[in-house]
Amino acid sequence: MAPLLLELNGERAVVLLYICQILFSTPRSLLPQALSLSLLSLFALSVEISADDPSNPLSHFFKARPGASSGIMLGAVTLPGLMVSRLIQVSRLVSSHEDGVGELEYLIFQYWAASTICFSVLLFVCFILRYHHNRDNSICSLFHRDTKFGIVCMALFIGICCISYFGKPYGGQSATLMFLWVLCHGIAAVYLIQNILRTFPACVSVGEGLLVTAGIVIYFGDMLFYTASKILEYSASSKLVLGDFGIKRDEIRIIIQGMSLGLLLFPVFYKNVVKIWQCFACSSSSRDMSNHEIRESFVFYALLSFMLAVAVPSWMLFVHDFHMHPLLWVCNFVVSEPLKRLPLCVYWVAVIYVSVIWFYNISKNSTIERILLRKYYHLMAVSIFVPALIFQPKFLDLAFGAALAVFLVLEIIRVWRIWPLGHLVQQFMNAFTDHRDSDLLIVSHFSLLLGCALPIWLSSGGTDRPLAPFAGILSLGIGDTMASMVGHKYGVIRLSKTGKKTIEGTAAGITSVLAACSALLPLLAATGYIFTMHWFSLILAVTTSGLLEAYTAQLDNAFIPLVFYSLLCL
Repeated sequence: MAPLLLELNGERAVVLLYICQILFSTPRSLLPQALSLSLLSLFALSVEISADDPSNPLSHFFKARPGASSGIMLGAVTLPGLMVSRLIQVSRLVSSHEDGVGELEYLIFQYWAASTICFSVLLFVCFILRYHHNRDNSICSLFHRDTKFGIVCMALFIGICCISYFGKPYGGQSATLMFLWVLCHGIAAVYLIQNILRTFPACVSVGEGLLVTAGIVIYFGDMLFYTASKILEYSASSKLVLGDFGIKRDEIRIIIQGMSLGLLLFPVFYKNVVKIWQCFACSSSSRDMSNHEIRESFVFYALLSFMLAVAVPSWMLFVHDFHMHPLLWVCNFVVSEPLKRLPLCVYWVAVIYVSVIWFYNISKNSTIERILLRKYYHLMAVSIFVPALIFQPKFLDLAFGAALAVFLVLEIIRVWRIWPLGHLVQQFMNAFTDHRDSDLLIVSHFSLLLGCALPIWLSSGGTDRPLAPFAGILSLGIGDTMASMVGHKYGVIRLSKTGKKTIEGTAAGITSVLAACSALLPLLAATGYIFTMHWFSLILAVTTSGLLEAYTAQLDNAFIPLVFYSLLCL
């Protein structure tokens, strides 16, 4: 333990502070989760220290994003830490209302799945470091020590997981199947992260790739599990096989889940169809290139329409009783309160149109640095999301899903250069990219959207912390923006010799978030919400997330909102 602490830098110290706050707040009923999270944190710290060694061979196996550290520890503990925080919150709600036990059990299941994913990927990285090392003996022994430490941690983790599962009332066959299902998450994650890092080289760090992998596998696993529960719903053995989780989904959650996962799988489907089509069309080589491009674009739009209008809605209708086509349900939902939702749509369209045109013209004709120009979009997000979150939270949930679907479609069009929009989207996006984006994959707008949306989606099932849904908007729209602007203009004292973040900027970010919280509380109180969070906890949460933003070299839009949300739930 002592050698690991000697290797702490700013980012690792803040991550440990984040984990310690979660562990300190964990009740005895969640002791297995707390122990496994501690093991995961120590294992991740050990692997990151080895991976960040200047002579490590990890760069020979994966080409990560230039200018960023591996970020393995932050990527490994963020989602499990979020799960434990959510478990603590749901435990409070269950103890006070004596309801939601099924949701608590399912969250525990998802926690073990997320932890297994992170443990499996860390162990995989350990073996890469072990079997791709150079001939230096000290480095070799370091990797060998980490591999043994990882196996011990994994063995202890499996033991804790087994005790937790087989100690449940349902036990037996159900516990065995649940345990095997959790292990399948780890296998799928190891396969997926290899494909992400190899398909998109230099686009993400290992830690960012781990966070994306864990999120996709958990989300896709949840979709498969819910589908299986619907298939076995009328079976006498459904509780024996799946346990009594009491999984509930509303229409908006089903629509968002189906559309997002359908669009994530669409490129694979399109790629295979194009290959088959090209094999049959290869004999007609005399046609000109423009006709070929038009035909491919026609195939693309036809397949996309089929995916969004037929394939994905078919799954939605199977798992949920919509009584109509899901797209018609969306239209009906929007016009169900026309005096509230239609003006909000007009307001959103007007703000987005004016902002995009204005910022795009500024980017072409101004010398303002792009990092500052991008912060204007953070402020735009505040003006768009805050009114809707206070007065129309359900509609905002659906709007986030629609925006995510549009972003995914446009990014697919840009990457595949689909005629006629591919070149236009590429030209527009180039005006706002920076060193964290690449020509192959642009992720900043996704991270901003999901950073604001995820805390709201996570809180849609109920929360006793009214500021938790605002975690993304506060940390990105207020804190990150003020830290960048003040630090760029007035920053003098740097937090580290190698970094660009300053004490002045970090202090401005933390202070601005606290001021925004003070302004939000009277508004929330006016809507009838009772504020139950102590100011000391709030200050600690704001400070920890602000320090993480200052020290991390990862894509902060992805990590900071999740960390801030986790701490607000405690």
